[in-house]
Amino acid sequence: MIRVVLFGATGMIGQGVLRECFADPEVERVLSIVRAPTGIQHYKLVEMVHPNFNDFTTVSAGLVGYHVCLFCLGVSSAGMTEAQYKAVTYDVTIAAASALVRENPAMTFLYISGAGTDSTGRKRSMWARVKGATENALLQMPFKGAYMFRPGYIQPRHGIKSRTKWTRRMYSAIGWAYPLWKLLFRNYVTTTDELAHAMLYVAKHGAPRALIESRDINSFAMR
Repeated sequence: MIRVVLFGATGMIGQGVLRECFADPEVERVLSIVRAPTGIQHYKLVEMVHPNFNDFTTVSAGLVGYHVCLFCLGVSSAGMTEAQYKAVTYDVTIAAASALVRENPAMTFLYISGAGTDSTGRKRSMWARVKGATENALLQMPFKGAYMFRPGYIQPRHGIKSRTKWTRRMYSAIGWAYPLWKLLFRNYVTTTDELAHAMLYVAKHGAPRALIESRDINSFAMR
């Protein structure tokens, strides 16, 4: 049995992960850390409301005793400067990870990154550099294991919707073509439930490498 810490439960990916955690008999408890109450209720769910995601000192006692963190929190870089995007991507992730590894040194940490992430810091794409820096910092932390998930296109399933208006519009416009893309580009597309299943599989069994690309996600989802 495993106890899971989840960040981003109200986002599109986080909704899929939470659904999979509820369905998985090996998941005993889910601690969902949120800035505001969500109203979600389930016998496995413990919701921790903590508005300050840059400092977890005051809630550190509530982080003890967990085996896995599934970090699904993220925002689009559209309209942001690099400093702004770093503040909500790198800074928040590292603050959470630092607090968790202090309380649970045997924890496994899984981070939702993205296809095209730049671990070298040399690419012109701002978001890719920031995500890459975040990955590198996480991999240097003394977790039992750390895995960086880099999905490409993600098709929402089971009524899951993005909280971002332009993303919802995009899926409304192009989502119908997903079966064709899955047939033609199966190594680059996945679904919310496949991604969630793959994350839990890796959380429980590990993976041969730390960087998990879309083709790996789809492979783990079938196990």
